[in-house]
Order: sequence, then C-alpha cells, then structure tokens
Amino acid sequence: MTVEDLPGSRTEPASAVVRVLSYNIRSMRDDTAALARVIRACAPDLVLVQEAPRFFRWRKAAARLAHATGLVHVTGGATAAGPMVLSSLRAHVERTEDVLLPHHPPLHQRGFATAVLRIGGARLGVISTHLSLSPAERYDQAGLLLDRVAAMDEQNVVVGGDFNEPPDRPGFARIAEHLQDGFAVAPWGGEVTNVRAPFQRIDAVFTTESVEVLGCGVPHALPGVTDADLHAATDHLPVLAALRVPTA
Repeated sequence: MTVEDLPGSRTEPASAVVRVLSYNIRSMRDDTAALARVIRACAPDLVLVQEAPRFFRWRKAAARLAHATGLVHVTGGATAAGPMVLSSLRAHVERTEDVLLPHHPPLHQRGFATAVLRIGGARLGVISTHLSLSPAERYDQAGLLLDRVAAMDEQNVVVGGDFNEPPDRPGFARIAEHLQDGFAVAPWGGEVTNVRAPFQRIDAVFTTESVEVLGCGVPHALPGVTDADLHAATDHLPVLAALRVPTA
C-alpha cells in the first residue's frame, strides 16, 4: 500500500476528511531534513507530535519544523512537557490548552497538548500525549487521558500518542475500552512503530465513536522518501490516519 491509497483531505456535504499524523520526533536530535520529508510526504492536516524540543530555544526549533513542513505551530512543546500540535492552514483554531500531569520524580514530567479546531465545517478536539515509562504511572495517565477527552466536551476527538506499550498491556487496553483504536478498526499500511527491538506497535491514533476511521497505520512507499529517511528521521515510525469527521 502507498500513501496515495489513503483518502486525501477533502470537504464533503456533511463531513470533512482529515489526515492526522502522530509522530515521536525524538526532540529533533536526528536528521531533521529527513524528518521534514516524511511529514510533508504524508500530507497531514494535523501532526500530533511527541518529544518535541523542550529546552534551549525550543520555540525556534518548533518554528523551523513547522516552516520546513508547510505547517503552523498550534500549541505544545515545552509547555506540555513534549507533546505538540501542528496544523495546516486548513484548520481554524478555536482554543488551545497545555496540561501538565502530576509529576513523580525521578520519572519525567508528562503532559497533554490539546486544541479544538474547525476543519471544513467539522469541529474536532485533538490531544497529543506521551505516556510514562513506568507501568503503574502509565496506567494512571491512561485514565487521566480519558478524563481529559471527556472534559473537552466535544463530540469528535482524536488522540495521537506514544503509549510506551503494545495493545495487550493494561494502559493501552484501558484507552481502547473507551476510544476507537484506529489501526484495529481500519488497518492500513504497517503495524510496528518502534524501530528497535522489541518491535511493537506502541504509537497509535484513537478517536471517539462519532469519527469514522477510513484507514490508519504506518505509511510506507512515501513519495520522495526512502526507508533510510524513515530510520534517519527519528527512532519511531509515524502513524497516519484518514478520518471522516461529521459536521455539526
């Protein structure tokens, strides 16, 4: 399958088809030119980033990535402890909020980058997240994520993230009990998202039931992108989803 097999962005009479990319970019410590090529080739409306730059001049790094990919910075980065949201000019931003989760040193601070957007007449809540390396904290954060989805009070919500565990583990499964796991609903492309052993699907896109998942998975055979680019860009593979979001 190629990225062209996935439905492209478009506005329909009672819905909008939206392309959402979830991507752990490892603080842009790798080949940033390859990273930009991968993102551009996916032609996303939204990019839900994990491990955005968080330290010295992080805003400039985020702006450089947005410029290189033809996108704009919506919210997040250091203010959300790593998660970030980028969008195309197709999206109109209604509101944003960066949320820091309870911190338990020496574990890393975690957070959510959240926004509500309008795309082609459809209203969509978005959350980017990166859950803990600790199984116990990760399970608790899965619950906090579900609480945040509910607190957004939006019919249509999409969540993209690095969940640091595969679907059969408790935290991932807790989320999947309440939200649609895009790859499980409409598998497309590849499954494995981390490029080092153990090779697993630890990155995912989830949606509320009102959102129709048209396809979701790791894109391969991207135009102008080689396998070497995918592995040079970061230590995760991206997850691309095409979603049909109903209008109000």
